[in-house]
Amino acid sequence: MDPEFGDVIDAIGPRLRELRRRNGTTLAALSELTGIPVSTLSRLESGQRKPSLELLLPLAKAHRVPLDELVAAPETGDPRVNIRPITRHGQTLIPLTRKPGGLQAYKQILSGRAWAEPDLHTHEGYHWLYVLNGKMRLILGDRDMVLTPGEVAEFDTHLPHWFGNADEHPVEYLSLFGPQGERFHIKARYRPS
Repeated sequence: MDPEFGDVIDAIGPRLRELRRRNGTTLAALSELTGIPVSTLSRLESGQRKPSLELLLPLAKAHRVPLDELVAAPETGDPRVNIRPITRHGQTLIPLTRKPGGLQAYKQILSGRAWAEPDLHTHEGYHWLYVLNGKMRLILGDRDMVLTPGEVAEFDTHLPHWFGNADEHPVEYLSLFGPQGERFHIKARYRPS
């Protein structure tokens, strides 16, 4: 075997352990999520078992990373980033970050259907929204507002919240989300003259 590929394979176990720990997941929880026995996961992480594609695919999905990042495959020289949009329930989600944990960035597009009944929810984290096109209805606690292109909202997700289309037109926005409540730090502010 090419020594470069041997090094790649040897590094997979420690990388799997680091991803799992960074996400705060136990071997038992990961086993339940992937269907891979705890003993197999433990041997993969310790390097006692060589990774196979049938083991790596569910692990990449569970850790929400592309397979090539999971194995740290050698660079191909192609600088393009292959973003795979996810479409669900009239919403297109385009991940802009590729690392698990920490701050996550997305470009999102909500279809042109307005939601009849907002369903407010709370969870761990901190959210920042920037409207690119369209009008977004945002409900934070007892405040109900409409954001237009260029407007930004940021909020702690422990506050009951909901956002969706303000009308029948699509809304396109950037979304930054910190799952553990990380806040965003603005280093410079634009001040119009």
